[in-house]
Amino acid sequence: MDELRDLYQSVILDHNKAPRNFGELEAPDLKADGHNPLCGDRLTLHLMLDDDERVVDVKFSGNGCAISTASASLMTEYALGKTKDEILDTKEHFHDLVTSNPQEEADTSGLGKLAVFGGVREFPARVKCATLSWHTMEAALNSDGQGEGEVATTE
Repeated sequence: MDELRDLYQSVILDHNKAPRNFGELEAPDLKADGHNPLCGDRLTLHLMLDDDERVVDVKFSGNGCAISTASASLMTEYALGKTKDEILDTKEHFHDLVTSNPQEEADTSGLGKLAVFGGVREFPARVKCATLSWHTMEAALNSDGQGEGEVATTE
């Protein structure tokens, strides 16, 4: 268990210090804002899609805690090349992982690097930090891409 906790901390720290896909896209197809009112994390997500509605580019900007930033970074890495349905299915699986009972074996199948967030389930107050980017991704994917929509929240 200590090795898993060390891996969790290492990946979180790495993606917090050097977040992947951080920035903005000039003319995104889809955009959404997210806010975690519990701790103040804010994020904006930009997506570019191809004709098959696969994510071909994704960026996020904003500020948040280490878990929120690392989660957004790993989520954007995951989303590249994926379809809306694949991303939304993984969002549900990710949410199930971080909210599952920490005393039971976690289902991390198919999550790849995202599995490191299984450690969050030991800290219920941090679940909203880990899921903010996913709620924001869902809002972007379900938007029509026209103008500003509602802000995705973790409430």
